[in-house]
Amino acid sequence: MDSIKQTITNLRNELRAHNYNYYVLDTPTISDYDFDTKLKTLQELEEKHPEFFDANSPTQRVGGEITKNFETVKHNFRMYSLDNSYSKDDLLDWEKRIKKMVDGPVEYTCELKYDGASISLTYENGNLKRAVTRGDGFQGDNVTANVKTIKSVPLKLKGDYPEVFEIRGEIVLPFEGFNKMNEVRIANGEEPYRNPRNTASGSLKLQDSSEVAKRPLECLLYNLTGTNLGVTTQFESLEKARSWGFKVPEVAVLAKSVDDVLEFVNYWDTKRHELPYETDGIVIKVNNLQQQEELGYTAKAPRWAMAYKFKAEQVSTLLNEITYQVGRTGAITPVANLEPVELAGTTVKRASIHNADQIAKLDIRERDVVFVEKGGEIIPKIIGVDVSQRPLDSEPTKYISECPECNTVLVRTEGDAKHYCPNYNGCNPQIIGRIQHYISRKAMDIEGLGGETVALLVNEGLISNYSDLYELTKSQVIPLERMAEKSAVNLVNGIKASTAIPFERVLYAIGIRYVGETVAKKLAKHYKSIDNLIKASQEDLEQVDEIGVKIAESVTLFFSSEENLVIIDRLKEYGVQLSITDEELEGQTDILKGQSIVVSGVFEHVSRTELKKLIENNGGKVSSSISSKTSLVVAGDKMGPSKKEKAEALGISLINESDFLLKLKL
Repeated sequence: MDSIKQTITNLRNELRAHNYNYYVLDTPTISDYDFDTKLKTLQELEEKHPEFFDANSPTQRVGGEITKNFETVKHNFRMYSLDNSYSKDDLLDWEKRIKKMVDGPVEYTCELKYDGASISLTYENGNLKRAVTRGDGFQGDNVTANVKTIKSVPLKLKGDYPEVFEIRGEIVLPFEGFNKMNEVRIANGEEPYRNPRNTASGSLKLQDSSEVAKRPLECLLYNLTGTNLGVTTQFESLEKARSWGFKVPEVAVLAKSVDDVLEFVNYWDTKRHELPYETDGIVIKVNNLQQQEELGYTAKAPRWAMAYKFKAEQVSTLLNEITYQVGRTGAITPVANLEPVELAGTTVKRASIHNADQIAKLDIRERDVVFVEKGGEIIPKIIGVDVSQRPLDSEPTKYISECPECNTVLVRTEGDAKHYCPNYNGCNPQIIGRIQHYISRKAMDIEGLGGETVALLVNEGLISNYSDLYELTKSQVIPLERMAEKSAVNLVNGIKASTAIPFERVLYAIGIRYVGETVAKKLAKHYKSIDNLIKASQEDLEQVDEIGVKIAESVTLFFSSEENLVIIDRLKEYGVQLSITDEELEGQTDILKGQSIVVSGVFEHVSRTELKKLIENNGGKVSSSISSKTSLVVAGDKMGPSKKEKAEALGISLINESDFLLKLKL
């Protein structure tokens, strides 16, 4: 029996090595026939001896597992998006901000920005544990069964890897494989796939993993995430990941300055067309990981990284008609309906014009030939007009004065770029939009309920605001289009389960204008309940950290509406979380209330992230740079000398890690 186990182990190790040589190094050392023969031998041995089953055996790559519903999983470390830059000036501004915040020289790692589907892989003891899509950055879908079929994803690592870590990257579909897939589809009389990126992304959500195994997907990895990883720079982390068996792109350089970065950008702006994958820019990261920690994050992106986008593609096409959309806040958005045109791998039929000022500035008219660009924004935009092709009888665009949905006269306040429909409770798109926002993933995340179903529920007269959701019954929703009994049960159960969503997300979900995720967290933490927030005056609100006049006005206006207060009362009756729970309040104090604290250096007992959380849990504000407003600096080992000098010059107290934890009675 031991000899059979050893034979299986040897075969697995040999096949892993051949797999790595072929799919990662692109230097095969065995014929396809010999590889398939060895794989078949291993399969037969594993079938005869199920006691030696290994979830990460090379035989598991063929797929076969069926996933009907992909489990939603929270990321251990948030997957942030990147800020974009389009010019040397943008990069120079970014560099200035960085050099103000960190000590010493700054180097940058430049890497190509591959256009695929973002993925986070978790490894434990060298084995692939989990693969999760980016989702909304906070949580994504567990697609482990499908990712296991991708040959360039190592199921078992080699070398001196950490015990537990995550690695982020991109699932891509090389042009060659994409073209072959389309040749087969066309031969079978099927519509060809539009572009490699969307096809790669769609592949991850196929229910049958054996179908995913047939697609020539690759996984390019570029970012280690976790603690105690044994690396000090981004460039070193790429080399380490490569040595553990990951397919890490070779195109990466160390740059000493923005000029070096731009040299890399200019080279690859033309050379990228020779690459086997889609790329849309360069990612520039501060190389030193300690400096990355010092710089930290904004609400949406790391301060230590920037995406430099290649010049956006442009096309010209005919603008057939300008129509107007009503958003959930009542904002009116003009939309250009275009003669369909191919742009950046997709067929574009519509483009944003933003507002009346943009129409006037570019003098955009119906029947114009317009220039359309797809840059950093997902939705294409009009950037100019070919006046030479304008019809002689062309008339300037007259912006609408009434809501296209409910005919209410539009309003536009001074300093606001957009027109608004003020019919808050009687305009259908606003009602539908608010409920769609309420159920969205970052808000209440109601399983079994999508945007189209919300529109059906409103149009059928079953709901008119989000508090009505909690009175829906199975018998009411079953008659809806495409609604089976199981779907109806899931919908009702999903609504019921949303009562457990934390207060900060409920506050975001109710749709107060200008109150996004970050502001909702600030308000929830400060006021601790919806009742306290309702009582707050505009002046009170303006005293809260990072709450300005515009947000304060919007919050007080929202709660001055009797209709909104009735909805809030109904949410309370249904058990929706409208205050911070005792469990969430546990460990929170006001010891550091009103204090702005900078964390700098390397720490022994707790991580920098944990220190920042402790500061916030005890009422303090974490600041990224030292100024006259700084109350205290928590100084760790290797704190930059210029930061120390600045703190001393301003008379700001420095406290070490142990004394700070003692101050918090920890």
